[in-house]
Amino acid sequence: MKKIFATCLMAIVALTASAQKFALVDMEYILKNVPAYERANEQLNQVSKKWQAEVEALNTEASTMYKNYQNEVVFLSQEQKKAKQEAIMQKEKEASDLKRKYFGPEGELFKKRESLMTPIQEEIYNAVKDIADLRGYSIVVDRASDSGIIYGSPKIDISNEVLQKLGYAN
Repeated sequence: MKKIFATCLMAIVALTASAQKFALVDMEYILKNVPAYERANEQLNQVSKKWQAEVEALNTEASTMYKNYQNEVVFLSQEQKKAKQEAIMQKEKEASDLKRKYFGPEGELFKKRESLMTPIQEEIYNAVKDIADLRGYSIVVDRASDSGIIYGSPKIDISNEVLQKLGYAN
């Protein structure tokens, strides 16, 4: 549905604005050639692994507590059982809360990704905008996105020009 809508929109724009100029960029290609993006991704991977290990450690601790509880359950009074069950549930909740804190929709990883990637994206956007203004492009479309582009002539692909503008000549 999204592709059909995008294709229809592109066709309508093309028909109504035949005098306008278009260009394509390949954001995947551009990002692969921007060292700051690779460094940011590596930083994100490292911090993600560290945080994942913290969450897994809490889950392992909860699992160990549960196994110990199962082994001891026959020797425990009702009060002791209840206390151990609550401790296990608390440890599981702690792990769940930590996972949400780090990896949730507004979690630390999201914030870290945003702080690292936003400046890179803005720099690329500004380079694309400058080239579009200079060459008179009305629309610049990302060929790497799921936009429904079936074919784009390499003649209108300005990806290398964007890299040159960013200082990463190819």
